[in-house]
Amino acid sequence: MDYAALIEKRRDRFAEVEILITDPNLFSDQKRASETMREHRRLKELLEMWDTLQTSKVNLIENQELAKEDDPEMVEMALMEIPELEATIEDLSEKVQYALLPRDPNEDRDALVEIRAGAGGDEASLFVGEVMNMLERYCTGRGWKLDHLESSPSDVGGFKEVILKVTGEEVFRYLKYESGVHRVQRVPATETQGRIHTSTITVAVLPEAEEVDIELKKEDLHIQATRSGGSGGQHVNTTDSCVQITHLPSGLQVKCQDGRSQTQNRELGLQIMRSKLYEQKVREEQEKYSAQRKSLVGSGDRSEKIRTYNFPQSRVTDHRINFTSHNLDGILGGQLGEITDNLMKEEMEQRLAEADME
Repeated sequence: MDYAALIEKRRDRFAEVEILITDPNLFSDQKRASETMREHRRLKELLEMWDTLQTSKVNLIENQELAKEDDPEMVEMALMEIPELEATIEDLSEKVQYALLPRDPNEDRDALVEIRAGAGGDEASLFVGEVMNMLERYCTGRGWKLDHLESSPSDVGGFKEVILKVTGEEVFRYLKYESGVHRVQRVPATETQGRIHTSTITVAVLPEAEEVDIELKKEDLHIQATRSGGSGGQHVNTTDSCVQITHLPSGLQVKCQDGRSQTQNRELGLQIMRSKLYEQKVREEQEKYSAQRKSLVGSGDRSEKIRTYNFPQSRVTDHRINFTSHNLDGILGGQLGEITDNLMKEEMEQRLAEADME
């Protein structure tokens, strides 16, 4: 398919956005300014990729012609450049296709990440901590900011549950693939006979909702202050600072106790509740997607096993795309890029097929 006509439309829009960002009044509305600057960046990247792609195609044709010449030195130079040009063209063609697809409005959002222990008792709680550290390192590597909103430590040094907030560029676009059941297979430190145990945890990545997305009506909420229980997080005290919020129409509950005050816990709880309700709304919309794509983008089905971490074999397998890596230590150290890139490529192929752009 020739994308030249679509690119020209993007050039026209880029010229419009270039004018918009010179307007000092734009920044009086921070949300609109942020969206406009993101659009400017995306359009600029797309047009630069397109121009490089066209130049590479021209250079490839020229090198193919030079390879037919009688000058051996010229032929050798041309043949050396052809594979690199072909690889560049293939890579940029895929990226341009993806950039031209209708954009998922959630991709630019920040995210809330819930990590919970599943089957496996103490081992599961320990693995919650390890996955939390893995995601923290991945986020740091991408230059994102990560905040701990809520946690429930276990007696063995792990966590029964952790809720994180991640802020930055295109957070949900990259983190959404972590939603699902993560399975760990290893010999626990307490295992005396060397038997491998299997434990699971669940990860839910929610696009952060804003007040304009979900309106929380006062009459729909039951907010109760209770005394903080358990070992809690680093700020938990014995005052009545813990806040439990119930959304009466849906029955959803949120409990926050890691904040320094009841007011802070209430605001954190409302933020989490808003994102949970928004996730439900998004999940309903995703029913329109193909079953394959829903499994790739983390549609909220937390019963589905998406990844296995096998310690004896130093192996990590992502079951959605049958991808296996033997770099277990690196992945737990935050090197998720290879897995994420393959998932994004598979999703892009699905979206291209649905949009009939292939």
